[in-house]
Amino acid sequence: MGLFDKAKEFVTDPDNVEKAKGQLTDENVDAATDKLKEIAPDQADGAIDSLGEKAKDFGQS
Repeated sequence: MGLFDKAKEFVTDPDNVEKAKGQLTDENVDAATDKLKEIAPDQADGAIDSLGEKAKDFGQS
């Protein structure tokens, strides 16, 4: 099994998905998006905010 296969197995494991969802609190997502916006060019702010909202939605599903 190659590295890609191991990574795919890791991210699709239901236990790992639930652990990830547990970390996707609104506060954690907001902190991550704020940090990204500090280091990314201003043009990326809209995309970062959109990605943050999608992460929040994923964490609540």
